Amino acid sequence: MFESDAELADLQDLLDRSYASAGEHLLSIHTPNWRVPAAELVELLQGMCVLNLATVSSKGEPYVGAVDAFLFHGRFFFGSSPDSLRARHIARNPAVSGAHTRGEELSVVVHGRAVPLDKSSEIGKEYRAYGAKTYGEEAVEEFWESDTPYWSIEPKRMFALRPTIEKP
Repeated sequence: MFESDAELADLQDLLDRSYASAGEHLLSIHTPNWRVPAAELVELLQGMCVLNLATVSSKGEPYVGAVDAFLFHGRFFFGSSPDSLRARHIARNPAVSGAHTRGEELSVVVHGRAVPLDKSSEIGKEYRAYGAKTYGEEAVEEFWESDTPYWSIEPKRMFALRPTIEKP
């Protein structure tokens, strides 16, 4: 877990504010006993997770594609090829939405904007080291030293659901 106490508090505040402004239908499903608190969420999302990331085309159309993502310091981080459609969309309009789902066991949805990661920053260096633990130093070095862009999602809203169905 990489989150400081302040980052966990910020993530919990984001979750609470998101639910406070949610609609009736979402709240009828995301009942308080099924919501995942920030401290539990960062434990559940250790390591790489597949995030289905939606970007917006120049025509305002949504495009969804899977990215390797990490919940790191309370935010999702991901990268993509510099010549990908995703990178072009984000350069034009950084609005994104992402969803990580594990069957009916866990659902995390985030809405916000993609913010470029400065690879030379302290958090950039930490993120690189975290990626090397997952993919190996050689694989990470190849991407890190290239023009591969990385982003974090600056969240406006986030929802985390972990249904617990009681068995008869």
